[in-house]
Amino acid sequence: MENLLTPELEALRYIQYEAQDRIGYITLNRPDKRNALNADVVTELKQAFEFAENDEAAKVIVLRAAGDVFCAGADLAYIQDLQGFGYTDNLEDSTHLMQLFHQIYTLKKVVIGQVQGHALAGGCGLAAICDLTFAVPEAKFGYTEVKIGFIPAIVSVFLVRKIGEARTKQLLLSGDVIPAQKALDMGLVNFLASKEELAENVRTYAQRLCRENSGQSMEVTKEMLARLPELGLEEGLRYAAQRNAEARGSDDCRRGIAAFLNKEKLVW
Repeated sequence: MENLLTPELEALRYIQYEAQDRIGYITLNRPDKRNALNADVVTELKQAFEFAENDEAAKVIVLRAAGDVFCAGADLAYIQDLQGFGYTDNLEDSTHLMQLFHQIYTLKKVVIGQVQGHALAGGCGLAAICDLTFAVPEAKFGYTEVKIGFIPAIVSVFLVRKIGEARTKQLLLSGDVIPAQKALDMGLVNFLASKEELAENVRTYAQRLCRENSGQSMEVTKEMLARLPELGLEEGLRYAAQRNAEARGSDDCRRGIAAFLNKEKLVW
């Protein structure tokens, strides 16, 4: 299926989007600025993820970056501009980033992070918010906000869910920058791959999800996992039972069960 970009996407300055082999690639493309974030970059990321979510040519989304650094956090010029902001402006700007993180977290499609270099502060937030994250062993991760009198507020909501309170406190209160292996051990990333193998490993994994898994099932599972932490035990179990019953009546489930019973290899 041909991937036709909207005029808005074709006009993007800092982000590139393309779809290949059922994988939608969103690329941070400010290598000269270490792919640092500012309001415009966040806006373009939101546009790209919105397009990717509705792109029939893409079943799984990969977030990656150009250059040697995945994302170094906030742009220095952007940080300087923030000095002149009042509370209302700061709240609007903070909400802008919050909306991006929420958008990625609740996107209907699986998002895989391809981290080829350091991911710090807001950049580490982007890496962590992905459903699954691959990284090179040389990459460094960390939330250094406390070292400049700032706080890693928005990402904390998602980190507590992802790696638990104890590890979140360790990362956010220390501001330590950790190696990729430690990020893997803490659950911040899922897989390590060499620089030479990273892109191919991500592509192979994403294609396996496309080929072997129901897109509808992955969407509903992701939605369910996002909802469960806010529910109590009994309410969560009732919600899970309801989603279970709904899934049984879906076309994908009927198709999958029929293939299983008939010992047929199903390609989604």
